Amino acid sequence: MLTEKGYKPRLIDPKTADLLTEFGAVAIEGPKWCGKTWTALNHGNSAFFIADPAGNFRNREMARLDPSLILDGEPPLVIDEWQEVPGIWDAVRFTVDRDRSKGRFILTGSATPPRESYVHSGVGRIARIRMRTMSLYESGESSGTVSLKSLFSGEATGPQKSSLTLDRIIGCILRGGWPVLAGSDRFSSEVPQQYLERIADSEVSSVDGIHRNRSKVMAALRSLARNNATLVSNKTLQKDIDADDHEETGINRNTVSRYLTLLKTLYVLEEIPGWAPGLRSSKRLRVSPKRLLADPSLAAAAIGATPEKFKKDLNTLGFLFEGLCLRDILVYAESVGASVYHYRDESDLEADVILELADGRWAALEIKLGAHQTDTAATNLLKLNKTMIKNDIPPAAFLAVINGLGGFSCRRDDGVYVVPIDCLGP
Repeated sequence: MLTEKGYKPRLIDPKTADLLTEFGAVAIEGPKWCGKTWTALNHGNSAFFIADPAGNFRNREMARLDPSLILDGEPPLVIDEWQEVPGIWDAVRFTVDRDRSKGRFILTGSATPPRESYVHSGVGRIARIRMRTMSLYESGESSGTVSLKSLFSGEATGPQKSSLTLDRIIGCILRGGWPVLAGSDRFSSEVPQQYLERIADSEVSSVDGIHRNRSKVMAALRSLARNNATLVSNKTLQKDIDADDHEETGINRNTVSRYLTLLKTLYVLEEIPGWAPGLRSSKRLRVSPKRLLADPSLAAAAIGATPEKFKKDLNTLGFLFEGLCLRDILVYAESVGASVYHYRDESDLEADVILELADGRWAALEIKLGAHQTDTAATNLLKLNKTMIKNDIPPAAFLAVINGLGGFSCRRDDGVYVVPIDCLGP
């Protein structure tokens, strides 16, 4: 294997290995700098780097001339940043079809090219797996002693001590899950700030070759940061961007929608859908997605957050802490085969997170920064569970409050678990 020195195992490693035994190719997709290439190399025996600048980008030109020319190599052959030459997808699919062998290729991609740029979807030939920035468990900042798997099976361990402090939480948010920084004692706003500027300067425009107004893209990113992990509407984003960007020309709703699509294409923005469990109740469900930036450090950098500012504005810190927890939960859920949703109905009964397994078992989670909010959150979760049972939905496998400053994990007398985020794992 081509494993790089210092590689930290990722939770998608086992799934990647399994998929390579079942499919001819595996595509690892996610935001830039999240570690896709190193993970692919950890499973690969040879590699071809599309973006290698050697020979005036000879590799890219060769792939554009004839994608089949680059497919030789000991399998699994890693093809890094395949989306720069979309024809590679069809060439890989065709090769896999012809020889029917498993584990031939690993593709990495930090953007989804336009669907019309390649012919075949790859269904049945190329498995896709989503990669995110490093969770606290992957970076070694969570013990993982309370796992989602154990909670679903009813085998959660006894009380576990959290080591989180306000300063540590702020550090985890500002540093983010970028492999270059994750798990270290230092944090720098430069990494996420540079990331945002690169998105606004070139990445958004490179997806479809249409130049975008840098100042408006940055205003959109700041608006998403201020509304991170909420059900913010396009209309609210439009007003927010207009108020933030001081150019004379405003932004229309269609442009806002296009920006959101482009940011999702770059895996910078993720949407968590609303849960619709098929209630008999006449209550309308609010199924608009929660919008989440790929890493909490991006939200922090976009609004200019610092440790001092966070300590003076714990409400904003709470929003970004929820983004941190959602990032981790998405990573853990991927590894245990759970889908992630949120729930809210017209009576404002809600849950920050709904986890649902393929067999129908589900769980509800609330995310709260401080322990003083636990009672209210637990009461809300119990009410949600009763509502589901009343409407012929099986009871939750578990209910849990995920917090930051709770001290210990425990199971309350009412059956609701309390789990500090640095005790949670897959």
